[in-house]
Amino acid sequence: MSGTLYGVGLGPGDPELVSVKAVRLIGSADVIAYHSARHGRSIARSIAEPYLRSGQIEEQLVYPVTTETVDHPGGYQGAMNAFYTTAAERLAAHLEAGLNVVVLAEGDPFFYGSYMHMHKRLAHRYPTEVVPGITSFSAAAAALGRPLVERDEVLTVLPGTLPPAELAQRLATTDAAVVMKLGRTFEGVRDGFETAGKLDRAWYVERASSPRQRTSALADVDPQAVPYMSIALMPGPLNEGKAAVVEATADGSHGGEVVVVGLGPGPRDWTTPEVQQALAEADDLVGYITYLDRVPVNPRQERHSSDNKVESERAAFALDLALRGRRVVVVSSGDPGVFAMASAVLEVADEPAYKGVPVRILPGVSAAQAVAARAGAPLGHDFCTISLSDRLKPWAVVEQRLDAVAAADLVIAIYNPASKERREQVARARDVVLRHRDPATPVVIGRAVGSDQEKVGVVTLGELDPQVVDMRTLLIIGSSQTRISTRPDGSPVVWTPRRYPT
Repeated sequence: MSGTLYGVGLGPGDPELVSVKAVRLIGSADVIAYHSARHGRSIARSIAEPYLRSGQIEEQLVYPVTTETVDHPGGYQGAMNAFYTTAAERLAAHLEAGLNVVVLAEGDPFFYGSYMHMHKRLAHRYPTEVVPGITSFSAAAAALGRPLVERDEVLTVLPGTLPPAELAQRLATTDAAVVMKLGRTFEGVRDGFETAGKLDRAWYVERASSPRQRTSALADVDPQAVPYMSIALMPGPLNEGKAAVVEATADGSHGGEVVVVGLGPGPRDWTTPEVQQALAEADDLVGYITYLDRVPVNPRQERHSSDNKVESERAAFALDLALRGRRVVVVSSGDPGVFAMASAVLEVADEPAYKGVPVRILPGVSAAQAVAARAGAPLGHDFCTISLSDRLKPWAVVEQRLDAVAAADLVIAIYNPASKERREQVARARDVVLRHRDPATPVVIGRAVGSDQEKVGVVTLGELDPQVVDMRTLLIIGSSQTRISTRPDGSPVVWTPRRYPT
């Protein structure tokens, strides 16, 4: 028997607005499919993240284009049709194998969603069920705190891609309206409301229900700061008047900035005075909740914590705050430029909407430095740092790099060696390095350095047990020249000479 195709609506952004049925299906699915642009970030997957389980097959369906021109013979629509057909056949292969496939959809699957293209191509071939979700405009109305329609009022839903003249005509003849798909269409949408004589009744809601939600009068919005995930609303005449605005809009005001800081890996003494000053001057603190909890609470400041797997969303949220004139500090552990938030912030800051936001990076003591200092001086000569996480790069790349640096006889500091889901990488990394290193090579195992759970030990490469390694552990694998001496108390001290033999 074939598997079942599920189109699952996730609602507008808040994971707590996902239906009970959607949560059950997401958790039990064999295959999770979701769409994304070429940058790889998926809003749908980030919403569903709390409900995913390990071992599920993920199918990331990457659009070939978004708004740019194409050289496809069928033009933009031809390129998209070909993509949808190919994506549908990828899902069909799983369904043919008897696997249940959940296609994640922001909002409702049948409301301007990509799922409908899979549905049209597959629903007549396989058992199919569609799970509705809360629409973005329902969440936007809730954010405004104002009903859209009452009694006999008529609501019209319009795409912002309509020509401004046609949009104005339709707005002029309806009681209430929702205009979707803003972003690059925003100025045309605003012109449509103005031509219809209804700009003073129009409101703007961005990223409704998410931590980055913003609301404003439509007339006050800076067109350069409008993302695709935003909506224009015009409540009916029975509910005209000032909306209960939750947050001010991005008005392009100057003075805001984002400072990305490193707290160091442990106690406050390892946080630099420069970073402490930036923390004290901030209006808003943004970061992974575990790191943010290390910063003392200041009632003058707003704190915005999140999960550790939403780096891009966290960066965009910080930059949005800065657009509104806020002084924002993004908090990282260790050094922010080493497998941390500095790169994520700069990547998002490179987008046109954030070109005017100043971004500063303040260094911190890295985990590698802290573990090395506890062990002695294993990084005393040439060394490299490698992350074993294959969440953002393929394992084949990790293995290729390990093989190269092991052959080059570099000391290797290994970040993110293992997690609850990733248990095999340490053993595989050890075996790669053993192709080039003596089994007696010293390995420093540093766990939770700087905390009350700190543990530092030294073993040989041949004796390295992957079971003692977790996400809070950093490994330092010595080179052929790394030595072990003995401290006066009998404990080992590891060091790598500054000179290399000729």
